[in-house]
Amino acid sequence: VSSWHPYGTRDRRIPPFLLDKMPSNFLSTIFKIQAIINKTLMKSKDIDNAMHLFSSITKKSNYMYTVMFKGLITNNVAEKVLDLFDEMKIEPDQFNLSTLFNACAVLNNNRAKKTGKKLLDEMPENYRNNNITSTSAINMLMKFGDVESAERIFRSIKAKDIITYGAMVKGYVGNEMFEKALDLFEEIDIELDDVTYTIVFNCCAKLCNDRAMEIGKELLAKMPKNYGNHNVISTSAIDMLMKFGDVESAERVFRSIKAKDIITYGAMVKGYVGNETFEKALDLFEKVDIELDDVTYTIVFNCCAKLCNDRAMKIGKKLLAKMPENYRNNNITSTSAIDMLMKFGDVESAERVFRSIKGKGADIYGALMNGYNLNGESWKCFKIFEEMKEKNIIPNEIAWNILIGACSKSGMLHHCQYIVNQIPLNIQNKIRIQNALIDMWGKCGSIEKAKNVFNIVVDRDTITYNGMINAFALNGMGTQAVELYREMPNYLRDHVSQICVLNACSHAGLLHEARTIFNEISLKTESIITTMVDCLSRLFMFDEAQQLIEDYEKTNTPSIVMYS
Repeated sequence: VSSWHPYGTRDRRIPPFLLDKMPSNFLSTIFKIQAIINKTLMKSKDIDNAMHLFSSITKKSNYMYTVMFKGLITNNVAEKVLDLFDEMKIEPDQFNLSTLFNACAVLNNNRAKKTGKKLLDEMPENYRNNNITSTSAINMLMKFGDVESAERIFRSIKAKDIITYGAMVKGYVGNEMFEKALDLFEEIDIELDDVTYTIVFNCCAKLCNDRAMEIGKELLAKMPKNYGNHNVISTSAIDMLMKFGDVESAERVFRSIKAKDIITYGAMVKGYVGNETFEKALDLFEKVDIELDDVTYTIVFNCCAKLCNDRAMKIGKKLLAKMPENYRNNNITSTSAIDMLMKFGDVESAERVFRSIKGKGADIYGALMNGYNLNGESWKCFKIFEEMKEKNIIPNEIAWNILIGACSKSGMLHHCQYIVNQIPLNIQNKIRIQNALIDMWGKCGSIEKAKNVFNIVVDRDTITYNGMINAFALNGMGTQAVELYREMPNYLRDHVSQICVLNACSHAGLLHEARTIFNEISLKTESIITTMVDCLSRLFMFDEAQQLIEDYEKTNTPSIVMYS
């Protein structure tokens, strides 16, 4: 092996020639074999030699299989666990089963589901009250989305421990059944461990309703002090409080942590961004004096993109210049960097970052195309789309949505039809895509095609109706816009619906309809009044328009937009 260094530390793998020349009596001791596989080969990620050594053992024990299974899972080759299991000549014991369930949970593919459920069906009855094995089975089933089977196993366990409860609560959270997770948590009558605190804080953060806030805050108040310096728990608590909008409490938890790590800092910065306190996010970021991870780069790039002022531009560009080379091929981090630069209007730098990435995914292409749309260079999106086709990169729903947006801005029917013809049917049936298509056809003057899409939308939402009303407005079809507005369920109407229909009336000269709709609106925002003023002015009703402005200014600061 050319990379073998007998006196160095660059490669700790045992070369095959040494394995082959080992005395047979050396390999006779099971503990020595286990030590070589587990402590040396698996730790140095030398899977091939581990498999080679394992295959040389004539009488393999359950313990040795467990060592191999665990090593393969740790090295992210769980598929090899199932390969090895298929060759297994002895009955799996409870430790084998636990590890096999873990491998199936990690894989979560058809083969894993078939193997995992078969193992579970054939598992001896006496193993079912082994909490470690049952907990692994529960975790596996929850990963498969088979909540009912997981619940059946949980109910069958006589003496439940906190790890078993934790697996169930975590499984409910993973399947987005947050209320069920809290129901079970409230039934726990044994002492909680650190993992359970973390899981429940995460659940409350996801649910984020009154019940979750009450449970989360009460749990935090009762948490033993020794858990306060447990960074994983504290980070989950910070994330939860930030999701609740309770920034002050999150800051108190953060200050109480003695040894802060980059994940804790990341949670705080992300929380500030989520609560739109971007300057505070950058203030804290500038205090970080430890090595950054990829998540922190992503969060700070997102923050700078949102803030988009001189300070944000300076920090964002400086951070990008210092970013280690290995992070540049992290698609999530690079997507955030491209998005940030595009928000800054620095298209050239965004293109340079894009070109420097070796393994580009659909999200990277999407970020670049979205940036072109933002910077008035939508025509470039079609060139990027052709590059994606050449490299066999399939656009995801977000990328298709961005491409449809580019078509809307171009206003060219042949571009629109060319893109639509290539959108897969399963994507075309997504409501987000259908809404974008209605907007696109409306802006391109193809009202019939907009109506055709509108008619096939099954569950129309506010955006669907608003898009169609606006399409009518853009094409001078004020009467149809008013009719659709009247058909629209009241609970779906928002201020955008009202602005769209008033615009339609304005362009079609429908004064009576505009007045009627305007008078029906209970909350008349600045935008709605401005739209009505525009409608009245277009129809030479200047006195009435002036009266609206004066009435508005009695209780509000004068708006320049109303006079323009």
